[in-house]
Amino acid sequence: MPTLSLAVLLAESALRTPTATAVVEGDRRTSYVDLWEAARRSAADLRARGVGPGTRVALLAPNVTDFVTSYYGILAVGGVVVPVPTLLGASEIAYLVSHSGAELLLHHDALAALAAPAAADVGVPAVSLTGLGDGADPLPTYVSRDPADTAVIFYTSGTTGLPKGALLTHLNLVMNATVNAFDGNEVRRDDVIMGSLPLFHTFGQTVAMNTTFRVGATLVLQPRFDAAQAIELMVRERATIFMGVPTMYVQLVEAAGGAAELPRLRDCISGGASLPVVVLERFEQAFGAPIYEGYGLSETSPTATSNQRRFGVRPGTIGHPMWGVDVEVADDAVEERIDLVPNGERGEIVIRGHNVFAGYLDDPDASAAVLVDGWFRTGDIGIKDDEGFIRVVDRKKDLIIRGGFNVYPRDVEEVLSRHEGVGQVAVVGLPDAMQGEEVCAVVVPSGGAPVEPDELIAWARERLGKHKYPRRVEVVDALPLGPSHKVLKRELRARFAAPADDPTPTATHQED
Repeated sequence: MPTLSLAVLLAESALRTPTATAVVEGDRRTSYVDLWEAARRSAADLRARGVGPGTRVALLAPNVTDFVTSYYGILAVGGVVVPVPTLLGASEIAYLVSHSGAELLLHHDALAALAAPAAADVGVPAVSLTGLGDGADPLPTYVSRDPADTAVIFYTSGTTGLPKGALLTHLNLVMNATVNAFDGNEVRRDDVIMGSLPLFHTFGQTVAMNTTFRVGATLVLQPRFDAAQAIELMVRERATIFMGVPTMYVQLVEAAGGAAELPRLRDCISGGASLPVVVLERFEQAFGAPIYEGYGLSETSPTATSNQRRFGVRPGTIGHPMWGVDVEVADDAVEERIDLVPNGERGEIVIRGHNVFAGYLDDPDASAAVLVDGWFRTGDIGIKDDEGFIRVVDRKKDLIIRGGFNVYPRDVEEVLSRHEGVGQVAVVGLPDAMQGEEVCAVVVPSGGAPVEPDELIAWARERLGKHKYPRRVEVVDALPLGPSHKVLKRELRARFAAPADDPTPTATHQED
């Protein structure tokens, strides 16, 4: 029987490019051979604590070198990694540890105050990463696994209830790192990748960290994203690739004006949420580097599509499927089977291929609902054109139905983003006694300058259909972001939803 381990990504680069720099963390620079030895020492320590093939180990740490060595240490001993977002509270951490069946909680010292009560609550040991593996004889090599065995359990954001554990296999993650490195927009051995994305998240973990190690390139870690500091760090380390979510690109554009020098980037990758075209344009003008927007979910390892040089680039789209992956559009009204729709028609984006997860942990009903006829139902609405470019219209659950008409928030956000007074915008539907739902735009002003809600409503009314333009605008200092820097629209809906008998706070426009 064939065997495989995600640990092979680090092991092979340690063999092929042993003295090359693998990770940069502040003034600390770690070569591939030293990183792999530290990972094998961590593995030996974990084995002494009872961790073996199939044992689940929770990992709570920011973007530091110790995250990398413990992550690959867990894999090297044959265990399963359960990444824990660093912004969670103790009770939320306890839920992930308990639900995943993790037998150990590894944590960074800075997070000990959260880790200790969470671990105690569920009766598992909390072990500091400081000193893990010190004095241990490193394992001679990694424990290999069946390709279908679970390597990592990623927990979803829990927008519709408690988070679900997505089971990602060794095959899923090795293949995704490989196609990201060689079949999307090529990553080279001499590249320096800026690691601002949180490593506990699938984007940062697979697309940044694992892809970097797949080719033997260098990963520069930033423990917490700050745009001005990221620019300075990229200049200092001569970064060639930046990977981020749209909110990061917005902040980098704003910080560029005050920077003494900008990095000479070759490529940038955007994912995690839809990137407004105007943000792409402003970034490329400021930094002189192209952004390739891609698409994926935790359940797809994550990368499913990307704008790629070989197919050409089309702003506002997510490009074409990755090698070995099929991405199509299906009738979103048919739940029990997959009925593909013709090009040009809207429907639910569905995916099949080596990147699709094995299901949700201990949740066969949820797994059966999304794994249908060999396809994964994403819950995203999209369109595929005759040239194969795919455009994400919006999340199925974010669709606003105003007076019987469908309004897709992204359509509204794209228009509002072009107003000179708008820095960031998120559009949500709020309950409305007359229309069922009303369109509400939540805006962060550009550069801190004031923006008048009535003015923005009038501006949008000239550029959007009668059913689309927002009748309500809320101005805020910042949008709520999740651990992966995604805008939390559920929080906006909860914050601005008015009682049924008082539907119109702040600036509104009631004309139909």
